Amino acid sequence: MRSFKRFYIEITNVCNISCSFCPPTIRKKRFMSVDDFTNILKKIDKVTTYLYFHVKGEPLLHPEIGQLLDLSHEKGFKVNLTTNGSNISEMSDLLLTKPALRQISFSLQSIEVYSDNEAKEKYLKAVLEFVKKAIMKTNMTIELRLWNINLEEIQCKQLDAVNAESQNETITSIETNPHNIFTNSGKAKGNTNNNTFRIIEEELNLPFVLNENIMKAKGVKISDRVYLSQSQVFEWPDMNVDPISTTGFCYGLRNQIAVLVDGTVIPCCLDSDGVISLGNIFESTISDILESNRAKDIYNGFSNRRAIEPLCQRCGYRSRFESD
Repeated sequence: MRSFKRFYIEITNVCNISCSFCPPTIRKKRFMSVDDFTNILKKIDKVTTYLYFHVKGEPLLHPEIGQLLDLSHEKGFKVNLTTNGSNISEMSDLLLTKPALRQISFSLQSIEVYSDNEAKEKYLKAVLEFVKKAIMKTNMTIELRLWNINLEEIQCKQLDAVNAESQNETITSIETNPHNIFTNSGKAKGNTNNNTFRIIEEELNLPFVLNENIMKAKGVKISDRVYLSQSQVFEWPDMNVDPISTTGFCYGLRNQIAVLVDGTVIPCCLDSDGVISLGNIFESTISDILESNRAKDIYNGFSNRRAIEPLCQRCGYRSRFESD
């Protein structure tokens, strides 16, 4: 049977904040029961080793997150968590004792929901305090995500700078307003991460200055088992917009698959409302789901660089795989 590098289990679709880059789901809010989670683990133990506890929702809100991590460890799974980090101070002691955790990714672009500089800095320092403890006390890897780059705006600013220089004009600094050291708009500005970088440098005592390097937008290792991942803003695929393309490639059903909180199986982690339902894991085996005509059509379509599903045709994220 096919194996997956990433098996997403949405343990909850409930979130405690509302970020501009993450549209709310239309599905009923719920938390996965321990029994349902255990049932899923039994059904997928032959197809993956790596679990990802999200599609939508904030996994650290789950009241039984500790038990879910323990069950994963008992069954030999390695868990990757993606969190907004808003309640990391309360969850720190629990997470530091869970050997199932392979990696925690912090979506630091969530900083936009905090209204003032003091709150933003407090949020970042709480995350980085956990990072320091995790590196000292565990073997987990930490990813600090800043997926908030607006390349179009950055390119415009660079062009303005070049034009000013060519005309022997004084180039005005594009540093943030000193009275608002963090950009607080829905769409990230080209300089939005400068002060986030400054705090990371100070809190982790880095021996170098972090450069945005925004045109490359690649991840960099900043210390032992700590990585900074920078990327541009992406739009979640939406059936209410026009198709982008019917051609292209995606790793859905190839390297990854996902189960929503109600058991609905979907091809990838970007189908946030279960538009491409392949069946329900509580009612079918994973083998039967993968052998369904719809699943095979999706897989074979992308094997031939064709997006079969209407939602896939509206997904811009898969353009990142065009060279694969």
